[in-house]
Amino acid sequence: MVKDRCERTTPHSVSRRSFVAAASVAGVGSVGLAGCLGRGAEEGSVVVYGDTDFQDIMDPDGELHRALWDAGLDEDITVAVRTGPDETEQRRSAAQSALQAGRSEPDIFMMDSGWTIPFILREQTVPLEDRLSSDTLGLIENDYLEAAVETARHPDTGELHALPLFPDFGTMQFRQDLAEDAGYDTDDWGTEPMSWREFSEVAADVRDDSGVDFGFTTQAAAYEGLSCCTFNEVMSTWGGAYFGGLDELFEAGDREVTVDEEAVLEAIRMMRTFVRGAEDEYALEGYEQIAPTAIVQYTEEDARGPFAAGNVVMHRNWPYSIAIAHDEGMGDQVGMMPMPYGVEEGEAEYDGVGGTAAALGGWHLTLNPASENQEEAIQVMDAFATEEVMLSVFAIQGWIPPIVELLEEVDPEETGPVAEYAETIRIAGENAVPRPVTDIWPEQSAHIYQEVNGAYRGVKSPEEAMSDLADRLEASEADVGEQDVQ
Repeated sequence: MVKDRCERTTPHSVSRRSFVAAASVAGVGSVGLAGCLGRGAEEGSVVVYGDTDFQDIMDPDGELHRALWDAGLDEDITVAVRTGPDETEQRRSAAQSALQAGRSEPDIFMMDSGWTIPFILREQTVPLEDRLSSDTLGLIENDYLEAAVETARHPDTGELHALPLFPDFGTMQFRQDLAEDAGYDTDDWGTEPMSWREFSEVAADVRDDSGVDFGFTTQAAAYEGLSCCTFNEVMSTWGGAYFGGLDELFEAGDREVTVDEEAVLEAIRMMRTFVRGAEDEYALEGYEQIAPTAIVQYTEEDARGPFAAGNVVMHRNWPYSIAIAHDEGMGDQVGMMPMPYGVEEGEAEYDGVGGTAAALGGWHLTLNPASENQEEAIQVMDAFATEEVMLSVFAIQGWIPPIVELLEEVDPEETGPVAEYAETIRIAGENAVPRPVTDIWPEQSAHIYQEVNGAYRGVKSPEEAMSDLADRLEASEADVGEQDVQ
């Protein structure tokens, strides 16, 4: 279904109509933004650098444009989406090249919430608080998901520099039919988190009862998705953190590195047990071997494949996977539960961790400082910030509204299958864990996923891997501290 190199899907933004890989890390050759934006925009268009799904829903004669106009956008203004590379880091590089070159197009950038802050720190975005309408600012302040908004603010000043378009959360999906056939009552699984120990016992029991191949699949390859998301989740549910909790996420240079603490080590020991079983010398007692050894090479679609084929009980992925399951005829068989926990929230040393946790994904809109259509672009942002448009986007595309509570108002028959899991998604939003994004996150992320993946594979012990990681993270933090002093 790949149309061309400038029209491929990006992580955390797959519609229920899209079956291409959601987060391929192999990617394609780097595609420059200029190549995708070579076509001149029609007069009156606000140009947005986005993804294929965004482009698909922005037909000038389509439903979403009508919703934008009904929300107050001048009917002489249309939105023209120009697409970039499929893989998020390639898109980040392309956006940075365009901004550094001072190009006037695109007027708006669709930015991953995981790399917006570095653009803010490099002054490649525009403060929005004096530009957006008071109604928009009120909604953002009072009703938007706080975790998403924090990734759209300047970490030093607190100024808003981006408009959250939609958040995304890690979810735990499961074969409800197989669990119930094995004798489990799943009525409260969508709202009551299990412990990881119970989770592994249930996954193993249902696997054995049903005869499927595996109890659990997730993403554990050495790539950004491990450091930002799947390990971040698991570590947080055990009460661990990269930098001592959630209060020091966005300001590098003086953060305490805490990856070698016991809570983080326990998270790795658990994952090793899931992959390698009780025979592993670092296995946790009472936890079952439930995952294939191949998960250490899995990204999103690799992990989804066996689940979609009916060979897995439990499956960690983004909500897009649920939408595809319904499209492929598995909808009545699939449930969703909050992420299991290693320790309860009150038992964790740091605030904001322990208990269930879901990695925060999603995308923002930022204004190009060199845009020649800034007033029109702000009109577009204000329109996207209305509840009516958020619900239209959800109905058309399945993107979760930044006001997550709006999901409670939607009808699954009218807006698609993701709405059936509104309560579980709301719980995920309340417990969303952002990645610690700063200018040095790309470097730190690579250190994290290399060491964690090595520990999962048994190349290093949990202690050795996290000790080495702590040394690397401390060195990078020290480098930033020295630069700040200069």
